[in-house]
Amino acid sequence: MPRLRLALNQIDSTVGDLAGNAEAVVRWTRHSAGQGAHLVAFPEMMLTGYPVEDLALRSSFVAASRAALVSLATRLADEGLGGLPVVVGHLDRSATARPKYGQPAGAPQNAVAVLHGGEVVLSLAKHHLPNYGVFDEFRYFVPGDTMPVVRVRGVDVALAVCEDLWQDGGRVPAARSARAGLLLSVNASPYERDKDDTRLELVRKRAQEAGCTTAYLAMAGGQDELVFDGDSIVVDRDGAVLARAPQFTEECVVLDLDLPAAGADAPTGVVDDGLRIDRVVLSEEPVHGGGPASSDEPLLSGGHAERLDDDEEVYAALVAGLRAYVTKNGFRSVLVGLSGGIDSALVAAIACDAVGAEHVYGVSMPSRYSSEHSRGDAAELARRTGLNFRTVAIETMFDAYMGALGLTGLAEENLQSRLRGTLLMALSNQEGHLVLAPGNKSELAVGYSTLYGDSVGGYGPIKDVYKTSVFRLAEWRNRAAAARGQTPPIPENSITKPPSAELRPGQVDTDSLPDYPVLDAILDLYVDRDRGADEIVAAGYDRELVTRTLRMVDTAEYKRRQYPPGTKISAKGFGRDRRLPVTNRWRETG
Repeated sequence: MPRLRLALNQIDSTVGDLAGNAEAVVRWTRHSAGQGAHLVAFPEMMLTGYPVEDLALRSSFVAASRAALVSLATRLADEGLGGLPVVVGHLDRSATARPKYGQPAGAPQNAVAVLHGGEVVLSLAKHHLPNYGVFDEFRYFVPGDTMPVVRVRGVDVALAVCEDLWQDGGRVPAARSARAGLLLSVNASPYERDKDDTRLELVRKRAQEAGCTTAYLAMAGGQDELVFDGDSIVVDRDGAVLARAPQFTEECVVLDLDLPAAGADAPTGVVDDGLRIDRVVLSEEPVHGGGPASSDEPLLSGGHAERLDDDEEVYAALVAGLRAYVTKNGFRSVLVGLSGGIDSALVAAIACDAVGAEHVYGVSMPSRYSSEHSRGDAAELARRTGLNFRTVAIETMFDAYMGALGLTGLAEENLQSRLRGTLLMALSNQEGHLVLAPGNKSELAVGYSTLYGDSVGGYGPIKDVYKTSVFRLAEWRNRAAAARGQTPPIPENSITKPPSAELRPGQVDTDSLPDYPVLDAILDLYVDRDRGADEIVAAGYDRELVTRTLRMVDTAEYKRRQYPPGTKISAKGFGRDRRLPVTNRWRETG
């Protein structure tokens, strides 16, 4: 039985950085060649980054991607890597018009190419186009209509792109019809909590449907609000896991696969879903995996990376998302307003882990209502983490505004928050830091934040984290530090004291909101699962409480529209996942 040494390069890319992404392909291909690989693969749209959004509609960008692909093929050959087939995702355009999709000839395509011998020897476009959640691919692309099969070392390798595995039909059954020995899917599938379990079961199911070993190569890294967690998987035709890559880490997974030899009578023509088999033969001579002609090289297994537990996984995603946003956008440091509360403490801990404490700047901005323990908790957090810390009191500024305006009630409370926001942005302008907004998903849902106050910033690291999860993640981070013999970064008092904005004497969050466990459970049903009011009440929640909570969510849409981007870790984060009109008189509660 032929043996194919496959190299899956689970790496990051940056949208629009064609030169930098091509350089990464060359560097990791060189590494793969050093491992004796026969076939090298890179993630979906590796050359352009993903998602490119409306860049796909610019003909200049499509042309640049096509030119960069040809240049990459030439460079690989010039560097002595031309004999090694390389599978790489890029942005292409269709050769023909597709009237049923209303797209003209030359419409963009989410494409993959096989580079070999200095040329693009095979090109294909994604067949299934996702149009849900964060995906708008039907807006940008037209689908591919081929079943690409490349023969490498006597093995037929069928190719697919991300959603081609997530949807029934199409290239998975077509791979069986084409009698492929390996189905290779390249992906840029964004992270969601618990998605790793779903992904594993999906790959197992598709391998059984395709009737062949299946390799699922995923991207690692981050792009704006999205995080890519890697977790590339290879399973045999029966669904048994052969290799699994780590999460949130760039990695080259190299493994030897004993696969069936391609037959001389391999099918041609049109197969499942009207896909036309498109075959390219690169090398017929197999490398044998057993018997007298077997290779003397040691067998490579690819390894099985240890899984992260649920809280560690979410925390790692938040760190990866912030790190990618900071580094890819050229920031050298971040700035956090430290109140002594749990939200800013968790954001600061994430920031220290993402970019290093030396690049994190914390500011305590006490007012007359700030408690001594909150001031002390902010200073203690700085001591534990080693971040840069200063105190700038806002009382004098507050008194000046109050003397001029004579504000009372909510306006007086919000003035304090807006003064802090102005102070943070002034320091950002002066010193060049990226301001991090500390708001969590519970607060954003019900509008419990001050517009142009605690909502200011360039990025919201815990924007998609409910308050109950904020506490759980803080506790996990402290336990993880203690287990490593390190100082827990978050003061215990920040975790145990009742949450408060401290904008008036004795204020606590429960003055305005239900207890967070109840609130978050209702929000999960309404925001994440789109359940109506009657369904939520039927789940066991008080109707008056449900009515009040849903009204708060509905009327806070204008605030959420103005909140900065932040790392997405749920199936439905605020922003691209959940798009509701600001001007909207529909109410679930009548």
